[in-house]
Amino acid sequence: MPPTAGRSEGQLRRAARRVAEIQPFAVMDVLARAQALEAAGRRVIHMEIGEPDFTAPEAVVEAAIRALRDGRSAYTAALGLAPLREAIAMHYAAEYGIALEPARVAVTAGASGALLLSLALYVDQGDEVLVPDPGYPGYRHMVRAFEGRARALEVSPATNWQPTLEMVREVWGPRTRGLLLGSPANPTGTVIAPGELARIAGFIAERGGVLLVDEIYQGLVYGQARSTALGLPGEAVIINSFSKYFCMTGWRLGWAVLPRHRVREFEKLAQHLFICAPALAQHAALAAFEPETLAVLEARRAEFARRRDFLLPALARAGLTVPAEPTGAFYAYAGCPSGDGRRYALELLEQEGIAATPGMDFGANGTGGCVRFAYTRAMADLEEAAERLLRFRVGTAGTMRSV
Repeated sequence: MPPTAGRSEGQLRRAARRVAEIQPFAVMDVLARAQALEAAGRRVIHMEIGEPDFTAPEAVVEAAIRALRDGRSAYTAALGLAPLREAIAMHYAAEYGIALEPARVAVTAGASGALLLSLALYVDQGDEVLVPDPGYPGYRHMVRAFEGRARALEVSPATNWQPTLEMVREVWGPRTRGLLLGSPANPTGTVIAPGELARIAGFIAERGGVLLVDEIYQGLVYGQARSTALGLPGEAVIINSFSKYFCMTGWRLGWAVLPRHRVREFEKLAQHLFICAPALAQHAALAAFEPETLAVLEARRAEFARRRDFLLPALARAGLTVPAEPTGAFYAYAGCPSGDGRRYALELLEQEGIAATPGMDFGANGTGGCVRFAYTRAMADLEEAAERLLRFRVGTAGTMRSV
């Protein structure tokens, strides 16, 4: 009898169960409507997109062109080009004074590739991974993809939207495998205090767990010193990317810093799941650490800081509350006057042509009443957005039409 005999057509066509548990983005509704408005001739200010409006620095672009012309587009080693791994290690030494063996650096297909490979490395079926809520939604969905269970840590403005040792200790159980957090965080833009992270790392190390720290926005910190989780005690994986600070989102290039004894296991997974990160992007990224390039990137960081300092009071004037100051990334996570973030975002788009991300995309912990604004637009756009936001507040006077 054929192996499919006795099954209904519907059974044969169903996707894996995990797919039903992966939630769509509410922001896609906003984006679809924004595109429709633009097609009809409306001008939309996009503040929903989580990527820099700057493109890759010129030195990076030129390095990519040279690599393409020289035919350096073949597969690389699964862990990446040796010179790039060395450059990343030297970056930690120069920026943070930390000596890092290049052999511990794995170059990946974006930070997403690093996260997926790290979770494949550590998570077995039924394992529990703690993730902040609100937080980047990919964390919980990636854990689910490897048959793990993402358990929410309900962070709040009182803890700067970051987990504390007390939170971790309270929920740690027999199936808890580790903690995955972002700092600076998406959507809140907040940074965990280095001392608190060290306390958490020590606790997890005592229990034989793993600490996964996503530092993709690490270079974009304002008003305080930049820090890294590298060097904390215990089993820790540090994840980073060329996407945000280096302004190379579509190049799909990131990295992970691994415990020495996990490198070979990570490499095996990378060989089979990704083969390697994009070769041309790797060759281009060698130019990202040149002094001239870093000078350009630092000027851009200063511009993001200027935008943040403009946007925060503008949001307050528009009746939006930012309860914890964002000191990193390029996001402001705000409570909206109506308490309905999705409706607020759609009304704001419809009436004033500003696209923002509904907070519900980032979890279930009070997120329904929030919206996220990305200050990844030029100052002229932000100034216009501020005017529109204030006009929207006056026009709605606290009440919004149904959409």
